[in-house]
Amino acid sequence: MSDLSPATRADASPTGLSVVTGTKPRPEPLDPPMVPFALAGLAAFVIAAIVFRLADAPDEWFDIAVGGFLVGIPGLITMIVHDRNRKRRRALTHPEFRVEEAS
Repeated sequence: MSDLSPATRADASPTGLSVVTGTKPRPEPLDPPMVPFALAGLAAFVIAAIVFRLADAPDEWFDIAVGGFLVGIPGLITMIVHDRNRKRRRALTHPEFRVEEAS
């Protein structure tokens, strides 16, 4: 029985999927700004709390919406720090990348 391991066949050229995936550059992972997502989550909890209060929903629903907003505040702070470090990461990986500072 022959060994089909690619490591033992050094003389053979790569074929199949290895040819396709080996020649393409790897796409960079997405690194979008995260603060807008955190703000959208906070806004969703505020809107839910207002709707629950106006619709005479059970008090537990309103409490959950307020709790979601309160738990989202540390998340927002974390995303602010993440985005601040994102600027540094982009400067290291892409020296041509410039962020205009608002004055």
